[in-house]
Amino acid sequence: MAILPAAAAAAYQSIAAMGANTASTAATANAPVGAGSFGDFLSDAMKDAVSTMKKGEQAATAHVSGKADIVDVVNAVNQAEITLDTVVAVRDKVVAAYQAIMNMPI
Repeated sequence: MAILPAAAAAAYQSIAAMGANTASTAATANAPVGAGSFGDFLSDAMKDAVSTMKKGEQAATAHVSGKADIVDVVNAVNQAEITLDTVVAVRDKVVAAYQAIMNMPI
């Protein structure tokens, strides 16, 4: 069975067009109206991280005063720990990327 190059190219082109239509439809459906910049995304992510850390601290304080269940405290502190680990990992990647850029020859 021989496949002509023109037929293969046409098949790839039609699949690529279908993928582009699906991707643009999915991006339109998933993108919030008035999506902000990457800086806004990072700012919101940091605010969420800080709020998660504060919730963990509040849960620990509430447990010390006898107002919270230990399971809720462990869950809140675990979420805060995971958030902190994620922030540190992202920071390390950003620093490594910056150093890689600074070491590039001009």
